[in-house]
Amino acid sequence: MILSSRPWIFGTLVFLLVGSPARGAPPVNVPTIAQAVDSHYNHLRTMQADFVEIYTGAGSERTESGTLWLKKPGKMRWDYRSPREKLFVSDGKQSWFYIPGEQQARKISARQLEDLRSPVAFLLGKSRLEKELKGLSLAADISPVTVGDTVLRGVPIGMADRVGQVVLEITPGREISRILLDGTDGSVTEYRFSNQRENIPVSDRQFHFVPPPGVEIVEGDLAQ
Repeated sequence: MILSSRPWIFGTLVFLLVGSPARGAPPVNVPTIAQAVDSHYNHLRTMQADFVEIYTGAGSERTESGTLWLKKPGKMRWDYRSPREKLFVSDGKQSWFYIPGEQQARKISARQLEDLRSPVAFLLGKSRLEKELKGLSLAADISPVTVGDTVLRGVPIGMADRVGQVVLEITPGREISRILLDGTDGSVTEYRFSNQRENIPVSDRQFHFVPPPGVEIVEGDLAQ
C-alpha cells in the first residue's frame, strides 16, 4: 500500500431513502443501515480481523494480507504477512511503520497521521457514518463480494482532490466487510475483512513498538 498522507474528514448524510429496489424487495433505508452499523461498532471495545489489501493504479496491482487489531481509543496494529512482512502500529498517540530487516523505523504523531489505514479507526466508534460520508447512498451498480450484503457509497469531505468516493460493503449483521477508496488519480485501494472477532482480550502492549537492536527511529512522514 502507498502510505502517502491523505486526510480523513467526512461529510454529512443527505438522502433519507435511496435506490430503486427490485420488484417485491423491501426498500433500502440507508440511514437505518448506517445507524445500525454505528450501533454495532460503538459497542465494541476491541476487534481482530484478517485483512486483504488490494491496490490498483499506474498499470499495476498489489495484493497484501495479514491481521488487524483495533482497541479503543485509537489503537490499531496491522501485521502484514504476505507477500512481505511489514508492521504498522499506533498506540493512539504515536504511530510507527517498520519493515523487518531494515535499519530504520518511521515514527509520527498519531495526530499528524493522515494515512489510508486511519479510516478503519472509526470501526470502533470514532465517528458516525451519517456524519462522515456526503451523499451516502445505495451503490446498486456495484455487486457485493458476498451475496446478501449491502453496498453503500459516499464522498468524504476534504478529500475531493484525492478520493472520488468511498464504497462500503455491509453484512446483514451490520459489519463492514469491505472498504474501497477510489482515488482521483485512477487508483483504487481496497480492504477486505474476514474472521472478525469482537471484544476479545487484547493487551495494550500489542500497540507499542519496540525497535529491534540497531534499528534507528526516524521521525516524520511514513511515506514509502
